[in-house]
Amino acid sequence: MKIPVIIDTDPGVDDAIALFLAFSSDKLDIKAITSVGGNIPLCKTTKNALDLVDYIGKNTIVSKGAEGPILRKLETAEWVHGESGLASVVLPESNIKLQEKSAWDVMYDEAVKQEGKLNIITLGPLTNVAMALIKYPDLKDKVEKITMMGGACYIGNTTPAAEFNIYVDAEAADIVFKSGIPITMVGLDATHKSCIYENEITEIVNVNNRVSQVVKELFQSCLRVCKYFNLDGAIVHDALAVAAVIDPSIIYKEDHYVTIETKGELTYGKTVVDIYNVTKNKANAEVALGVDREKFIEMFKGMMKVYV
Repeated sequence: MKIPVIIDTDPGVDDAIALFLAFSSDKLDIKAITSVGGNIPLCKTTKNALDLVDYIGKNTIVSKGAEGPILRKLETAEWVHGESGLASVVLPESNIKLQEKSAWDVMYDEAVKQEGKLNIITLGPLTNVAMALIKYPDLKDKVEKITMMGGACYIGNTTPAAEFNIYVDAEAADIVFKSGIPITMVGLDATHKSCIYENEITEIVNVNNRVSQVVKELFQSCLRVCKYFNLDGAIVHDALAVAAVIDPSIIYKEDHYVTIETKGELTYGKTVVDIYNVTKNKANAEVALGVDREKFIEMFKGMMKVYV
């Protein structure tokens, strides 16, 4: 039986690859794509979501969410994703009509419809999910799981302490982690171990189909950014969160209590993971700490075979 999912995203180069992966899977029943301001402003993430869904050849609902964080000003990352969000990729203009309901209303309505079986995959800041929880407090009892790309135990990529998606709206992340919804946190500890090297990318895109050139350009953009961080391969952060829903065995995870730092001058946005259970608090998240890299690469090869 397929897993009913909503993908909440801010496309974004690695978000785009993640969407290609999600729509290629026969394990996922994608009910909606919801956009959020993050990597780039909301108007562009929404356009990219519409264009990607149309290019992939689906008619999935696309709904617009929050322009920026609950309390703070939005900080974007065009230096990573380019002005458009998709680096050098230019997609045809979508013919799909934007859903009139907001992202948080779509989340709640779908959660009710799926009778507790809905999974939410978040690839950007957690603002939309937090807004849904604020407006619909009973949502916490209607979502089976949230699988998020975000956070880290030991490293940061936006500050020395914080990962981008959590840093952009730490207050929203705090609401989500305190909600009681089961969480799988796919953070930098796992994604940095999922590096895909140039020769492997060549193998992945070595097919002649309607998406191969786009996927190749997206991977090349990831390579360029990773070189800035002195990494030899491409890290496709968001795709690993999608992969972990398709096949949970692709990540190695441990149960831990996680809190979000919202006050620290130097540590705002840090996911504080109680690895040694010093607080004695009950675990509220599965924390991904490693990855089966070979299985991840094989999943991408399988993805490319779907898009004939």
